[in-house]
Amino acid sequence: MMPLPKLRIYNRQKAHPLPLPRLRRIGKAALPACLAAVKSPDAPLISLPEIEITIVNDADIARVHGDFLDDPTPTDVITFHHGEILISADTALRQGREHGQSLDHETALYLVHGLLHLAGWDDHEEGEARAMAQLQEGILRDAKDSLA
Repeated sequence: MMPLPKLRIYNRQKAHPLPLPRLRRIGKAALPACLAAVKSPDAPLISLPEIEITIVNDADIARVHGDFLDDPTPTDVITFHHGEILISADTALRQGREHGQSLDHETALYLVHGLLHLAGWDDHEEGEARAMAQLQEGILRDAKDSLA
């Protein structure tokens, strides 16, 4: 079995308190399933020694979204193949409310979503986006169950 990458989680926004130790435990519990779901032998997740997850606000993620993806609007998650994942707490709160989920749940879901991007999953095509959403929900549920 290959060694799991280290997860480092940073909170760079102040508006929404988040349980970073719990998010780290969920991420660590989700990693084996994300590795098992790798879509190609060159997926970044296979070889990364460390993954850095930074929780930011909408203004910060919109700036990165504009700089790197030519879309200066806020988004939920941005994943870079070198092992960096940005998550917007503002978007997580807003979308979580729309889906009847807590900020903590939605943030953990975005963490798993970012890990699956590193595993080679893409959500630009509708069919794969549906499959990815179903997979990330299952991985998150199993990760949370393993911590209960």
